[in-house]
Amino acid sequence: MTDHEIFDVGDLALQRGGTLPGARLAYATYGTPGRDAILFPTWFAGTHEANEWLIGPGRALDTDRYFVIAPSLFGNGLSSSPSNTPPPFDRARFPQVTMVDNVEAQYRLVTEHLGIDRLALVVGASMGAGQSYQWAVGHPEMVERLAPITGSSHTSPHNQVFLEGLRAALTADSAYAGGDYADQPRAGLRAFSRVYAGWGLSQAFYWERVYERLGFATLEDFITGVWEANFAGWDANDLLAMMWTWQHADVGRTPGFDGDTAAALASIKARALLLPSRKDLYFPPEDEEWSARHIPDAELRVIPGIWGHLAGGGADPEAAAFVDAALRELLATG
Repeated sequence: MTDHEIFDVGDLALQRGGTLPGARLAYATYGTPGRDAILFPTWFAGTHEANEWLIGPGRALDTDRYFVIAPSLFGNGLSSSPSNTPPPFDRARFPQVTMVDNVEAQYRLVTEHLGIDRLALVVGASMGAGQSYQWAVGHPEMVERLAPITGSSHTSPHNQVFLEGLRAALTADSAYAGGDYADQPRAGLRAFSRVYAGWGLSQAFYWERVYERLGFATLEDFITGVWEANFAGWDANDLLAMMWTWQHADVGRTPGFDGDTAAALASIKARALLLPSRKDLYFPPEDEEWSARHIPDAELRVIPGIWGHLAGGGADPEAAAFVDAALRELLATG
């Protein structure tokens, strides 16, 4: 894994009450400090390495021009998580952490530790998109440009149902033991992975058997070789902690907006470019069209192709080129 650093946040007072004691925020940086800064938070079940497809010389987030910061989501196993927090807040007793809490810890990292008071861009995919929205609402004076990719400003009811299915599959394994397992609940993780496989990619992806072009002889090979393999190394409580954050995400819950998501979006000052994927099954373009209508002068561009939600992760060359070009154009604007 690419080297990362740890910012000691200290005792973090949480939006829903209580405290995350001794909170630790993992982050990686790319490029030279002092250049225009870009913040690129991680997504669900991802670390900073998953962001690197957009970072580097000659890429949209060009490290010859920008200083890129990739903070890790609480719960992802690098930042404070159920798997690395000591009792009494370990395992299933890990506190409920919101998007607001994540962004407030990142704000302290950026301003107090890195000495940055302006962000040329906040960009993120999936849960990273949710964090980018939260940045633009919570700290509008700092964010010049906003680019949420395959994500949303709030978790829709349909998306919450999807997450409930994942939660049920994972926790139904008797080995889960209410979160106090001695060994990972392997059957639950496999079931979780198989549920996810039907949502992360579109119907058309499977209809056209794209998995065969990726080198998998059968559908079963693809499910086990990609989806089960992807989640096999994750801690179950970490996944559930990140899911809780995702399920309760809504910029309308930012202090001062009293649950009014539309008003929160209307407060955004950043130049916003929203990048949903055409066949995303849980962050569909229609949801982002709604968000775009409430953000002043926002632009929406739909990522083409049939990769669904995974179009925002760099695996599909067509989608990756589209996102790269869109971000270059956004960064070139005054």
